[in-house]
Parts: sequence; structure tokens; C-alpha cells
Amino acid sequence: MKRIESIQNALVKHWKKLVQTRKERDKSKEFLVEGFHLVEEALKAENAVLTLMKREDVELPENWNLENIVVNEITRAVAKEISETEQSQGFYAHCRQPEYTEASYGNWKKLLFIDAVQDPGNVGTMIRTADAAGMSAVIIGKGSADPFNPKTVRSAQGSHFNIPVVRGDLTEWIQKAKDSDIKVIGTSLEESVLYKEVQPSEKFALIVGNEGSGMSPELLAQTDTNVRIPIYGKAESLNVAVATGVLLYAYSEE
Repeated sequence: MKRIESIQNALVKHWKKLVQTRKERDKSKEFLVEGFHLVEEALKAENAVLTLMKREDVELPENWNLENIVVNEITRAVAKEISETEQSQGFYAHCRQPEYTEASYGNWKKLLFIDAVQDPGNVGTMIRTADAAGMSAVIIGKGSADPFNPKTVRSAQGSHFNIPVVRGDLTEWIQKAKDSDIKVIGTSLEESVLYKEVQPSEKFALIVGNEGSGMSPELLAQTDTNVRIPIYGKAESLNVAVATGVLLYAYSEE
């Protein structure tokens, strides 16, 4: 096990940039996870972890499979440089961003499209919910939060390692869905039906939109149907991640 003590170490500088900047994450196709649970989930995924880091005052769990994993012990000072949380647990993993090819797409029958949702916490929660609801993949459209932002990763609670998360042009993805006979369901308060009027299906793509303005008109014009969730109380609207959960479970029923 190598010990890293200096915050000027090149690896430490790279890890810090992965935490702080989308540019570094996009360029390297890597990201950092922090905390016991997220590191454990990363270790379960095939070829996800490049390096495991543990703070000097914590011990590695005996049940973690660390075969072929590079492990570095880091000082408190180094840990502070790369920590994104106030009360860090002292475990970190430097990970590859999963990549998917066109060949994978043909097996995806249940898709969540995210259109310009800007809050990392909402995006992460939706990734986690899509994973729990048995979706095939999540497609992140333009204007949305970075799926590998530390806040997004933390909100997803390890689901990045369970479900494909892909960035792409939603117009193109809608067409791909239609070419595969996948019904495209939009979300809108206008010219829409109550969500319960649309039946569960083995193949569907759900589009959810921006927290304030909803889906873009261009995407709404391409859907097969648009749905809305009724508001029974005095709240103006539902949080987009909550609404996504309601719809995914409604349409994923077996």
C-alpha cells in the first residue's frame, strides 16, 4: 500500500479537480466517489475502480474484495483536499465513467429521458429511482446537471454502477425509441391526460423536464402522449424527482 502525504502530489491534484470541475471529469472520463457505501458499490462493479484511497485513521473492511485494486493510504490533509462532505468517512474511489456502445441500445426497453433538470440532487435521485424501478437506462439531455457531479453521485447512492447513464441529444433518442417501437411519454400540464389513463408497458420512454419550465416545446411536439399528475392539495407542483418516481412505478408495473 502506497502512502500519499503531500497535497501537491499529482494524483491528489487530479482527484481534487475531479471533485471540483466538470471539465476534468469530461476530459478524463473519470470521477470520484466518497463514503463507505459508494466505495463498496464501486468495488462490486466490474472494472470501475482505478484507485481506492483510505484515510490514515480508518481501516479497510475485511470483506472488501481488493484483488487487482491499487490502494493508497492518505493523510488527513490529503483527505480534506478531496472531500466533498463535511463529515467524511475517510473512504474514496477514483473511478472510470462507464461507457456504452450502440450495440447496447437495442436491449434497452424502458428509458428515462431527463430534459434540462439542473439540480444535481434531483438528477441523482432520478437515477436512483430509475434503477429501483427496473429501468433499462437513463438518458441525460442538454442543460441538465452533470451526472458525475459529486452531489449527483451521492444522491444516486451507487446506482451509477447498476444502470447505464448516458448523455445525449434527446431529439435523437426520441427517434431511436420510436424506431424501436417504444412509446414516448412526455410530461405537461397542458394538452395532457391524467397519468393513470396510460397503461403500464414492457416498452416505454418517459421524458421529464426542467424544474421551473418543464419539458421543452420541441420535445413535447415529438411525444406519443403527454401525461400529468393531479394535485389534490394547495401545493403548486410536485418536485420533479418525486413526480418521476410516481410515473416510473406506475408504468413499470408487471
